[in-house]
Amino acid sequence: MQAKHILITILFLTSFIFYYQITDPTSPTTTAQVTRIIDGDTMELNNTIKIRFLGINTPEKNQPYYQEAKDFLIKTLVPLDTEGYPAGKTIQIESHGQDKYQRTLAHIYFQNKNINAQILQQGLATLYYYDHDSHYEELKQAEEFARLNNLGLWKKSPNSNCIEITEFKTDEPESLTLQNNCNYQLNITYKDDATHTYQATINPHKAYQNNFLPYLEHRRRLNLHLRHERFNKNSKRY
Repeated sequence: MQAKHILITILFLTSFIFYYQITDPTSPTTTAQVTRIIDGDTMELNNTIKIRFLGINTPEKNQPYYQEAKDFLIKTLVPLDTEGYPAGKTIQIESHGQDKYQRTLAHIYFQNKNINAQILQQGLATLYYYDHDSHYEELKQAEEFARLNNLGLWKKSPNSNCIEITEFKTDEPESLTLQNNCNYQLNITYKDDATHTYQATINPHKAYQNNFLPYLEHRRRLNLHLRHERFNKNSKRY
């Protein structure tokens, strides 16, 4: 039986949100030409640098709205010229370091518009932040616009009536229990106010429960992960 997809929003204030720290670093701004769109939140420039759009996360391949997000970037930043050839636009890049894949994390501007926010406003991405910066509120409002207007990922699923929230605990340990009241399997995606996104499959007339990590445990695991990453990065083979 083929599973049906549903995106639901669980907007709740979890203790994870206290992990965030407000930062507003001075970031360099450069210009370059876009040569290739890799997916909805990644592209390549004419200097071969790969850019990962900061603060957003678009669907992965084979997920709903993957192609729409990619096509939006192609149409905006690499449209076809009058002869039918891709014509990459010149953009402004506000860099914020690199990720573990050596991609430059950045806010992208074209025609004085923040493209990161534009993708969110179209409902083609979800907000994805760990350290707040001066763009956070703009991006948060862009996502909220798409959600309130049922755009893209936020479009109400025909299967939405299948899901029932049967238990919702905000005291630690925080937990969420969902019930699938329909006679077919559902693949669900949901997120919290701390911009964490979760995916799950719920069988017909079955319940699903997620017990969220307490804040201190979440921070401990994150610190262990970061130390592990730094160790791998700094280690040398002899």
